[in-house]
Amino acid sequence: AGDLLDDNSVPDGVKLWAMVETPKALLNIGAIAELGRDPASRLACFVAGTNDLVKATGILATPDRRYLMPWLMQLVLAARAGGLDVIDGVANDFRDLDAFARECAEGAAMGFDGKSLIHPAQIEPANRAFSPAPEVLAEARAIRDAFARPENAGKGVIALDGRMVERLHLTQAEKLLAKAAVIGA
Repeated sequence: AGDLLDDNSVPDGVKLWAMVETPKALLNIGAIAELGRDPASRLACFVAGTNDLVKATGILATPDRRYLMPWLMQLVLAARAGGLDVIDGVANDFRDLDAFARECAEGAAMGFDGKSLIHPAQIEPANRAFSPAPEVLAEARAIRDAFARPENAGKGVIALDGRMVERLHLTQAEKLLAKAAVIGA
């Protein structure tokens, strides 16, 4: 698909999102995710095609998504291994915003970057669930600022407020702060 974009002079900034909606795609998700490491592929994101997965596999669609969970976690894991973003599938009952908000919070906790929406009423609860909370942003800033101090230059591990903080936490904090800047949180 990336070649098709190139052949038609589509700007390099245009990226591809792959809808993962078949058992075959799930069985090959690791190999597909590796395309995210190749800039020529333009693959930037996976989107969970939950309705199609339910249809294709015959599983029971339950409000708690218990039968989808292993596949959703597999999708998040593969996306992260390939350096891709990953978007959770739709919630079909667009009238039950409380259930939708719970599903969004669950998706955010599972590692999804966002949620597919099918109704304008879903925008605000999704934005709330996938935006970092003020206290989480404050913690990220504290980690960034602590590593920026001259006495911590080059250190792999530091103490912050009585706990150990590693450079991997700095990387996570910087990623979170960059996301917050993009979404205006």
